[in-house]
Amino acid sequence: MESEELGFMPAATLRRNYAARRLSPVEVTRALLARVEALDPPLNAMTMLTPEIALAQARAAEAAYAPGGSPRPLEGIPVTIKDMHHTKGLVTALGSHATKDWVPDVDAPCIARLHEAGTVMLGKTAVPEFGWKGVSQSTLSGITHNPWKRGYNAGASSAGAAAASAAGFGPLHLGSDGGGSVRMPAHFCGVYGLKPTYGRIPYWPVPNNDYATHMGPLTRTVEDSAMMLKAMAGPHPWDHTSCETPPADYPSLLKADLRGKRIAYSPDLGHARVDADVAALVEKAVGAFEEMGAKVELVTPAWGPLGPELARFFWPAGYLARANMFLDEWRDRMDPGLVAMMDAGRGFTAEQYHVMRARKLEYVEAIHRSFADYDLLLTPAVSTPAFPAHLLQPEDWPQHPWDWLMWAEFSYPFNFSGNPAASIPCGFSDGGLPVGLQIVGPRFDDLGVLQASYAFEQARPWAQHRPLLAEAMA
Repeated sequence: MESEELGFMPAATLRRNYAARRLSPVEVTRALLARVEALDPPLNAMTMLTPEIALAQARAAEAAYAPGGSPRPLEGIPVTIKDMHHTKGLVTALGSHATKDWVPDVDAPCIARLHEAGTVMLGKTAVPEFGWKGVSQSTLSGITHNPWKRGYNAGASSAGAAAASAAGFGPLHLGSDGGGSVRMPAHFCGVYGLKPTYGRIPYWPVPNNDYATHMGPLTRTVEDSAMMLKAMAGPHPWDHTSCETPPADYPSLLKADLRGKRIAYSPDLGHARVDADVAALVEKAVGAFEEMGAKVELVTPAWGPLGPELARFFWPAGYLARANMFLDEWRDRMDPGLVAMMDAGRGFTAEQYHVMRARKLEYVEAIHRSFADYDLLLTPAVSTPAFPAHLLQPEDWPQHPWDWLMWAEFSYPFNFSGNPAASIPCGFSDGGLPVGLQIVGPRFDDLGVLQASYAFEQARPWAQHRPLLAEAMA
């Protein structure tokens, strides 16, 4: 079988082929490693490959599928790991010169769980410096290109994971999302990105950003996302914020009837600018839910316009606390936008922080109250299709030294609130670039978001679309 077919094969299909002995985990792993080596240099999605680890894991999977073996849930399934998270014995560079040689001595819990589930780790994926921005460019590794168009933004800090998914570098890719960094790259690259309920997947070390960052999968199908979520979810003693409830059997529960579901649709949250082609594609996608029998209501949430001021306060404050230790030595080699943002946060006082946090708590409560009347909320995932990756904002948007949040107003509210939210592809822009629909559910209803995503995926199939990398990277 050609490496392209193997690279785009869903995890569920791979597992069935392994179990039937039609495919070999070792042969698939070798084919994908060769595919990445051949195709990644112009794409720049990966920071490293781990062939020795991958082949050792693949050989163990091969034995597990042999007669008398006992394969685990993700036995032999290829995965990549975002280069923001602890990987034992492997460099975790965080996209920064300041940490380019850091080697953790332990795996993060969710990565350990992926290993325990039987995955094959192909390597690690690129991130912007400390994951601070929604643009796929790092002072350390350069631009990660959008697989659909070279030189264009592949998204936020999980951009390498989304680009690898779109390019067919295997089925499973681990991302994380502190302000949209799973959903934004999913939107830009045309894949499925799920930010589960806060705490559903344990996150360690617990981020010092007021419980905003979530682990989440990036995949080409909803079923693969459900499989990956099930493997990683559940309480862990290292993360005191992790959810107590064990994960549901998400993959077996995906099929659901949406007739009668109460769905809110907000095209702009009452304040966000949205490019016309994105707005048109999202509105058309919302129609699919009406066709499936859901009751869709156009809404303008009262809490929507309250978010921008909060985001522009907490984003600088959080990064100043997390990365300030590097500024004296590394300022000249750090991302200028990150430096400008941290400098902007220096004037904040403790009193201001607590006043703003009180407002944030009211904002979060308002978001949760709004779900009393609806089962789901639909919005654009991002305001604009991909734009050149050397910019922080599209050329026709207001320019600012660090504020990229202006085109990402739909994502960070649900980092503050912890709701599950996903971006699913819903079409191509006038320029031929993917666009995502955001599906948001009440807190803890990860299954509801997955079911709605699966229903939309069946109504508007997407996985057949593949970027022509040779042309796109030319």
